Amino acid sequence: MPAYWLEATVVALGLLLLLMEAFGKSSSKELIRRVAIGGLIFVLVPFYFAVAPSADNAELNRFYIYDNWAIFFKLLALLSTILVLFMAYDYRKVLNQFTEDPGSDHGTGEYYALPVFACAGMMWMASARDLVSIFVALELVTITFYILVAFMRRQVGSLEAGVKYLILGALSTGFLVYGIAWIYGTTKTTNLAEIAIVLSNTQSDLASNPAPLLFGLALILLALAFKVGAVPMHLWIPDVYQGAPTPTTAFLSVGSKAAGFIVALRILEPFFTSDITRHQATLIVLVLASLTLLVGNLAAIPQKNFKRLLAYSSIAHAGFILLAIAAWSPGGENSLSTPQVVSLYLATYLIITLGAFFVLVVIRNSEGSDDISAFEGLGQRNPLLAFCTTVLLSALAGLPLTAGFIGKLFAFQLAISSAASNKTLWLGVGLGFIGVAASFYYYLKVVRAIYWRAAQNNRAIPIPRISRLAIVGLTLLTILFGFWPNPILWVMGG
Repeated sequence: MPAYWLEATVVALGLLLLLMEAFGKSSSKELIRRVAIGGLIFVLVPFYFAVAPSADNAELNRFYIYDNWAIFFKLLALLSTILVLFMAYDYRKVLNQFTEDPGSDHGTGEYYALPVFACAGMMWMASARDLVSIFVALELVTITFYILVAFMRRQVGSLEAGVKYLILGALSTGFLVYGIAWIYGTTKTTNLAEIAIVLSNTQSDLASNPAPLLFGLALILLALAFKVGAVPMHLWIPDVYQGAPTPTTAFLSVGSKAAGFIVALRILEPFFTSDITRHQATLIVLVLASLTLLVGNLAAIPQKNFKRLLAYSSIAHAGFILLAIAAWSPGGENSLSTPQVVSLYLATYLIITLGAFFVLVVIRNSEGSDDISAFEGLGQRNPLLAFCTTVLLSALAGLPLTAGFIGKLFAFQLAISSAASNKTLWLGVGLGFIGVAASFYYYLKVVRAIYWRAAQNNRAIPIPRISRLAIVGLTLLTILFGFWPNPILWVMGG
């Protein structure tokens, strides 16, 4: 089966869900959610039987590629969407309060269909090899999130988050289009493979004056900084994460970020492998990484709201991934390449972060609050939930023997080994270590609230069945991959 049928199937599923929502019974939207999850799980079945488009299809191959990167990030998109839809079921009571008909499911049907379209866009982003196809796929994802962020239209915080996301999203789109125009003007092509050929010619006029090309690259990286949550396009993250529905926040934090980074890897590869632009591209990404590490980790320290804490945490993790990208390496027999390190980091980050958001959904349903104070006394009120939360937060901080430590370890190894030939990378390494130290403080202050702060009441906190399975399963995977990350490397073909 040609690989592009995977995206076509997901889009068809999304259209089917919208038809079910429009013409089905309005009393319950549970069937829509079940069909959405079942359909995405069905797409996983033919996933490994898919093959790249034939070489004869030159026009399609210009825009679409199906390689190990694409396979891995498509899988991340599918799994994150499935887990977010499971999360939405336990969050439905909150959604029902602030939608079309408060107290009923009437206005929540689209909430189960829209993530499917976002998933299709992310899958296209994973296979895009032309700046035009990257733009179209990225806009499909972004426009879908405009709706998802502001979905709770009867809540002021959600509407405010939607407006902020819309304004900065439109600004980043302008940067992206302008950057593509500059690159097309200097290279006469938007195809990344052809751009790599142009950059390999060290005798061209471009080699003597690469400034216009680098300006276009900088504009594109600014646009992608919005997608991955990096400085200086990070300003939307805290307010949007706090105001948006929690499943949307989780989706933004893992799925959207992963899709943004696969695009960044594909765009940056020709620039890092060219003698003309390698040094300048490294410097641009290193500056972004350093500022992102600094802002994300230091701004997280005073946070009292758990959602905002995870928001700044998301910024900080983007900084660690950008540091690995700045230390670009093709890899070798005994070392991982930059795309492999980024893929490993994103896979472990997805597992840990989704687990943390499942915990937040349980706490929000029980306590009606997203503040860290809602976790006080959790060790006495639900020991299982307290233990899982502690493991997940420790993994986000990078505690050894957890999956979070593995991601940071390989990122630092890559940066330190590259710093031997490029001394400027030591700046990023130093800020990275400062960030790790800061992260232990702001993550473990939640653990302090769990075990060392008295509970405001002694009522036990129940865990719904779906959330219990997800939290326990993701916690076990966090521990397992801390000892044995090989399955992730096998999936990515490493």
